Amino acid sequence: MTSAAEGVLGPGPGADIGRVRAFLRLVVIEHSVFALPFAYIAALTAMYRDSGSVHWWQLFLVTVAMVGMRTFAMAANRIIDREIDARNPRTAGRELVTGAVSVRTAWTGAVVALVVFLGAAALLNPLCLALAPLAVLPMVVYPYGKRFTNYPHAILGLAQAIGPTGAWIAVTGAWSWHAVLLGLAVGVWIGGFDLIYACQDVAADRANGVKSVPARFGTAAAIHATRAAHLVTTALLAAFGVLTDAGAFYWLGLLIVAVAFVYEHTIVRPHDLSRLNRAFFQVNSFIGIALFVCALLDLTVRGLGV
Repeated sequence: MTSAAEGVLGPGPGADIGRVRAFLRLVVIEHSVFALPFAYIAALTAMYRDSGSVHWWQLFLVTVAMVGMRTFAMAANRIIDREIDARNPRTAGRELVTGAVSVRTAWTGAVVALVVFLGAAALLNPLCLALAPLAVLPMVVYPYGKRFTNYPHAILGLAQAIGPTGAWIAVTGAWSWHAVLLGLAVGVWIGGFDLIYACQDVAADRANGVKSVPARFGTAAAIHATRAAHLVTTALLAAFGVLTDAGAFYWLGLLIVAVAFVYEHTIVRPHDLSRLNRAFFQVNSFIGIALFVCALLDLTVRGLGV
């Protein structure tokens, strides 16, 4: 029942809070944990090499920029894909499909998140602001990718590679191939486990004309491609460690990552996707956090000051 006051004054603060909560569910805000640790590794490594101390304001702005960009990307993805989501039983319960979040609210949240990202980039340095539009582009192209290519996962990987690269630039104001290596590692890693994630939608994707590696080549091919991607990820992380003179704790972290990859590929098999969510959510979030903790310990032991 709508009260007389609500009819005159509009929805109360409770309704606004409800919309915000629904929007945060829409963009799955907790999944920021996948990319943030690698942005922190890049930023803190750059700080160590540049001045030997943590710049907390810069680290805060990197966090704001990363969360803002990811929120924009997820909102745009959900808006663009809402008709596809409605035809897929797995995604038919998403907020834009059920009406829990309106398209208008989703666009409002996306624009706010984009403004937050651009504001953080502007406060960091001129190069970050100049490159910001290039960072936005793959975020918008990715959801359209499944309409014209069998390899939308590669576009997602490119989008994710921007995070660590941008975090390094945020600190130094200059381009770094070291950061590009770390960014490529993250992009190949996330693009790889997106292949696994897409395996659960093969039937729906084929029925609806949605393109992906699993839909085109089958689940077995996708999982084999993921294994190759994670081998490449490990090699790129090792190259980053060599080029940045990483110490023992970083290499311990890389060993943990390698073991986690092996575990991930023992619980997900072409004909058994029953533990896919464990691999996607639990193992991959653990990988980022474990490597970040070890990299932070390594930088601290080597002299990074607070």
